[in-house]
Amino acid sequence: MRAVALFFLMIFIIGCGYKPTARLAKSVVGESVYVYVAISRVDPQNTVLIKDAIQAAFVDRFGSKITSRTEADTILDVSLASVDFNPLVYDANGYIISYRTVTKLRIDYILSSGEKGSVITNGKYDFPIAADSIISDTKRFEAIRYASIDAIDEFTAIVAVKGLQNDRK
Repeated sequence: MRAVALFFLMIFIIGCGYKPTARLAKSVVGESVYVYVAISRVDPQNTVLIKDAIQAAFVDRFGSKITSRTEADTILDVSLASVDFNPLVYDANGYIISYRTVTKLRIDYILSSGEKGSVITNGKYDFPIAADSIISDTKRFEAIRYASIDAIDEFTAIVAVKGLQNDRK
């Protein structure tokens, strides 16, 4: 019974023309991508720490391989526009026990189609800390990394919309 229901669900989804976001994004990005992450003069420690995480996230999201700038179908120049840590939850004594990290990434791109553009994406990540303590460097890095990955997901959605528009032409 479950197999029959799953079969009809799959037929319904395929019949509607559903395409995964990653597939739409990949159609715009192409097979190879060059990702440059600019080191911020204001916050160099954080950008150095998250550079590899950002590059890996782009590879995971688009399913493309990272190549040199000259061989790439798509070129992405990413810079960390801002990082903010905002208190989110306080305990009964007034100590902060949860923070929200908000990162803004500026992404300048040249897509495989030759289209150029620039977007600023926002990412968020909430994390707890012990009452009456400070944010450790490890927690800080982790929070910035995950918030940046969330911002990259927003960029993936923007690129997927471009792929959907190209499919309909």
